[in-house]
Order: sequence, then C-alpha cells, then structure tokens
Amino acid sequence: MPVFHDRDCDLSILRGRRVAMIGYGSQGRTHALNLRDSGVSDIVVGLKPESKTREQARADGFRVMTAGEATAGADVVAVMVSDEAHRDLWRDELEPNIRPGAALVFAHGLSVRFGLVRPRADLDVILASPKGIGPRIRDLYEAGEGVFCLFGVQQDATGGAHALGLSYAAALGCGRKGILETTMKDECESDLFGEQVVLCGGVAELIDAAFMKLVDAGYPPEVAWFECFYETKLVTDLMYQRGVAGAFARISNTAEYGAYLTGPRIINAASRAAMDQVLAEVQGGDFVRRLMADYDAGSPDLLARRQALGQRYIEQVGAHLNAVADAANDA
Repeated sequence: MPVFHDRDCDLSILRGRRVAMIGYGSQGRTHALNLRDSGVSDIVVGLKPESKTREQARADGFRVMTAGEATAGADVVAVMVSDEAHRDLWRDELEPNIRPGAALVFAHGLSVRFGLVRPRADLDVILASPKGIGPRIRDLYEAGEGVFCLFGVQQDATGGAHALGLSYAAALGCGRKGILETTMKDECESDLFGEQVVLCGGVAELIDAAFMKLVDAGYPPEVAWFECFYETKLVTDLMYQRGVAGAFARISNTAEYGAYLTGPRIINAASRAAMDQVLAEVQGGDFVRRLMADYDAGSPDLLARRQALGQRYIEQVGAHLNAVADAANDA
C-alpha cells in the first residue's frame, strides 16, 4: 500500500478552504480541533437545533449552524455523524446545499459503499479514516504524535481530491505516523468484519462465555473476572507493543504452551465457517440492510441488545471490583 507522511502533504491546501464539520461527537470534535490547531482557520460546525453538542462546539470557539447552512458555504464537508444517519442527512440537508466542486470527506466508507449516500458527479469524495477513537487521537495530537490513517479517493471531480485528502489527513496529525492509501470498499468491508468478528463481537462474546463457564463450574466470579476480562488488556497491550510472537516470548511457558494447544480448538473449522458467513453478509450488504431496517423502525433491536448487555453478570462483577478499587483510592 502507498504510505504518505507529513513531507508528502501540503497543509496549505486545506488551510485555504472553509471546512464544515457535520457532527460534533467523538470524531467530529477531534477533527475540528486538530484541523484548527493545524492552521485551518475557517471551520464551521453543522448540528441539529436540538443537538446536545451545540454548547460544547460553541464553548470550543466554533460557529454553529444547521447542517444545511454549514454545507452551503463550505469547500469541504466532513460528515462525522453516525453511519445510519447519513442517508437522511444527505437527502435532506447536504445534497441540496453542497456546491459543485466541493469535497465530501468521510471517516468510514459505509454510507458511500452501500449506497446510503450517492454523491453527485461534480463532487470530490474522500476517505480520511484515522485509526483510533476520537479522544485518543486528540491526546496524541496534542502530545506531538499521531495515529495511522486509511485514506482514499472515491471520486475526483476536480483533479485535486488526492492532494486535498492528504492535506486533510495531515491536518489530523496522521502524517506524523503514516497515511496508507486504500479504497472505501476495502476500508469499509474490512472494518465491519473486524469489528464484528474480533474487536467488538468476537472479543466480547469470548470473554463473557469463558467467564460464565468458570462461574458455572463453581469458581469465584471475582477470580473468573480477573482471569477472563481484566488480564485481557495486559496481554493485548503487550501484543500491541511487541507483536504476538514478542508477547509470547514474555509470558510464562505455561501460558505460551497452553495457547498453542488450545487456541486452534477455540478458533476451529466451525469458527472459520462463521467468519465466512459474516464476511459474505458484509460484502453483500445484508448487514447494512439489517442495520438500516432496525434504524428505520426506531432501533428496537439495537436498544434491546444494548440493555441486555448491561445486565450480564460479568458487568455486575466488574462494577463491584471497580468500586472496591475506588474505595481503596479514597481511603
């Protein structure tokens, strides 16, 4: 993959444009603050009149208006609201107001890849996806560091989309680490698969299943919580720092040997068949269709599952042990 750094990017390109930041949540706020600190002086924030983040945006020193109003005068429109909201936002406020030759920037390719947003042919369409949660990206930026960014040009109407996209990614601080060029399709599909199979779905279910297996076998829930949940961060931090092989070289021989024997029994043929099915559902659009059907119905399935997750026994045990730690700190 092509990789770019600050030396390959021209910040003056973005510094000469008006940027409309649509949304001011975890990503939107970080993008706006990092861009401003990188010398982009003309930034407006587009939010719903009832948005709870309007006061935060004003307190941070930005002009706040509706999404349509912000879009109308912008050279660059950065869409930083939740994926499922893109369709209606594009139809109702962005498309009627965005000027020919402007650029649309997305931090995730879902809405374009699966047709929730169908940009006009006279627009540049750019992916700038920093790999990290908003507050962490901001913290690293302020420390003079950065995170990797996946970058791509979906549509180049003006002939300048590539340079503009690199300028945007560099203004986020990502040129300090590495800006890797890809496509919206590859970023979106791999991101959905990784979230579902590993980062969120797979990890959460593995931890909970292992925790409950120990509890049901009669082990103290506090002990099970430490072994199946608490130590996960310690091991993944080590893997992040040194790679899996490097991490295994630093754990006990008992843990290492057990991992070789047991890992393939947990991630086995049935697991890989399930991964095949998940990937097919992502690539074919079945997941996004289900996501949007639930969204259009008021998100009853999402909300019910969220509530059920909060009621799992592992959550109660974790809250108890965190309270124990807090009491010790207060003593």
